[in-house]
Amino acid sequence: MRGVIVAVIAALLLAVGGASSPPTVARVARLAPPVCATKPTVVLVHGAWAGTSSWTPVLERLRHEGYPVRAFANPLRGLTGDAAAAYAFLGSLHGPLVVVGHSYGGAVITNAADGNANVKALVYVDAAAPAVGETTGQLSGEGSALGGDPADLYDTLGTDLYLRQSVFQRSFAPDLPMEESATLWAEQRPAAQAAFTTKSARAAWRTKPSWYVIGDADKIITPQSQHMMAKRAGSRVTTVPGGSHLTLISHPGPVTDTILAAARATC
Repeated sequence: MRGVIVAVIAALLLAVGGASSPPTVARVARLAPPVCATKPTVVLVHGAWAGTSSWTPVLERLRHEGYPVRAFANPLRGLTGDAAAAYAFLGSLHGPLVVVGHSYGGAVITNAADGNANVKALVYVDAAAPAVGETTGQLSGEGSALGGDPADLYDTLGTDLYLRQSVFQRSFAPDLPMEESATLWAEQRPAAQAAFTTKSARAAWRTKPSWYVIGDADKIITPQSQHMMAKRAGSRVTTVPGGSHLTLISHPGPVTDTILAAARATC
């Protein structure tokens, strides 16, 4: 009789998951990342000495994930006018938005996204995130390559500034192959001096959640300066080891992952 009882108990244990799985051990389900009913549109804003094509490696990855993406052609004429143009562009779009700024583009989105209820998140990529009254030039940080003699840094045409090739390749894009950085230098769009000297009038990061990608070898806006800005904005930080000022090109994977994290947080 005792043998029969033991057999029955063993059968019951197998029926509920096996004797090797004690009933006191909880089984945790693996949850997939949240899926938004409506995926936000990601708006990419480039910085100085670059163009919309600088976002191509990131843009293609975002589209592969099914996100609508727009790359805004930043005029690079001065913070007030550039922010107004970006504000108008954002206002022409419908639904939730994730707005991403690289370098000087970070200052533009800081102003342009303020007051737009559709902007649900900000992402800064090797970028400036000024407070009201600060200029982009002030935020390069101690030891920035841009702190040198302007005559050694720029080729000028009126008020337009072009980075010299040696500065571009050595400090702006040092982690890219020389042929690629030479091509990017030749294609660069100039920035007006007013882009770096105009005081910021708004600070969208005070009211909107933000994420920050920081290349820890950035020589244009120092990592120390970026960490300061990220801390005061309460941003979630992704650090890219060895990343230059152009992590959006040299390390598009972690940049895209950070943008996706911001997008999913809007659900």
